[in-house]
Amino acid sequence: MSSSFRAPPIRTSSETDLLALLRVVWLQKAVIALVTLSIGVLAAVYAFAAVPVYAVSSVLRPTAINELDALNRSGVYALLPKDALTMVGASLEAYDTRLGFFRANQKLFETFVRPGRTLEQSFEEFNRNSFTLILPDPKKPDALNAFVKVEMSYLKGVDGVAILNGFVNYAITLERAQIASDLGVIVKNRLVELDGKLAAARSTYFTKKEAEIALLAEKDSLRKEQLQDELRALRSELKTRRNDRVEQLSEAIHIARSLGIIKPSTPSSLSELALNGRSNVMRTEINTQQIPLYFMGVDALEAERSALMRRKSDDFSEGRIAEIAKELQLLQSNRQIEMLNRRQDEDLFLEGVEHIRAEAARLRNINVDMGLLKLVVIDKEALEPLSPVFPKKGLIIALGLILGFALGVMVTFVRSIILARCESGPGHFSYPEPVVAVEGENRRLE
Repeated sequence: MSSSFRAPPIRTSSETDLLALLRVVWLQKAVIALVTLSIGVLAAVYAFAAVPVYAVSSVLRPTAINELDALNRSGVYALLPKDALTMVGASLEAYDTRLGFFRANQKLFETFVRPGRTLEQSFEEFNRNSFTLILPDPKKPDALNAFVKVEMSYLKGVDGVAILNGFVNYAITLERAQIASDLGVIVKNRLVELDGKLAAARSTYFTKKEAEIALLAEKDSLRKEQLQDELRALRSELKTRRNDRVEQLSEAIHIARSLGIIKPSTPSSLSELALNGRSNVMRTEINTQQIPLYFMGVDALEAERSALMRRKSDDFSEGRIAEIAKELQLLQSNRQIEMLNRRQDEDLFLEGVEHIRAEAARLRNINVDMGLLKLVVIDKEALEPLSPVFPKKGLIIALGLILGFALGVMVTFVRSIILARCESGPGHFSYPEPVVAVEGENRRLE
């Protein structure tokens, strides 16, 4: 009887070890299933027993430029939409804003209040991990990329939607109030500056007015003194002239008496006084020389001298004296000075302050309705979440089963190693003998 024999393929050591491991796993599949099921049950218990954690978010974007037009047209406060968004984002991130909202809405945070804790300690527990602020990438300054996203995670039983929406509105209202306060301070400072300029202009005006009054008074005083000096000089001159005339008349009277000229006469008439019977003859004398004063005769000269000596004032003899008296009378009161002193509203006469008054009036009439000022656009409000973000029950159970299976396999390996050592003695362990195939039948090789 003949038979053909073909040598079986020799398996490598690694293949032998892998087959042995699989064989061990298969033989102890019940243990693996038990461990996997146990860990899966524990994961399921945890997934259903854990307190759910929910998450909500709100997205803010820049408002339209026309929403800030009333503020920007004031010429006092300039604010761009992107800057307004940055301000609101900074307020949302600020500790003071969060603490202020916490204090103003304590009913929403009753879950975080514990006996023996202060309000600040309760706020710290809430603020530690509740809010997350997401800002756009600063490397992408595109206007379409500008946004501020606020996320909030909270446990079941907390009204997270009301808290987040209320917090966003609180921060916007706070920034709006801050802008109103800044606007008021800027306007107040500008008005103080303009009032200072008006005060300076008013001081300059009063100084100029006093200087003008003093100059006019000084000019009038100088003119009065000049006229008085001129009047005294004229009167002195007239008196001297009168005295000189009296002396001339006295001398002429003496000569006229010596010549026997009693009545006014002429030089030619003296030579014909001896002619008789010719008194009815009329003569005309033409003489280019001035006739001496004594030819006026004693009677005329004495009459004139007597009149001059009785004269008490010579003012009427000089027309300039009347003009001086007129000017002195006009200088008794300066109407321009009186008008300057009678001014009631001095501010009407200030120079170069029209633009200051116009600016002050404009600033006082600035009326920006902050209630209508829209700093940002709430692109997405917080909405009630449909499911919690933690725990993910399906994922936890799946991970529990995977972990249980891995742990079960590990337990079987450890158990097999321990059993093998107990059977072979300490320090010796071998896997089951390898299996070879021989033409239609299986047998073990020694």
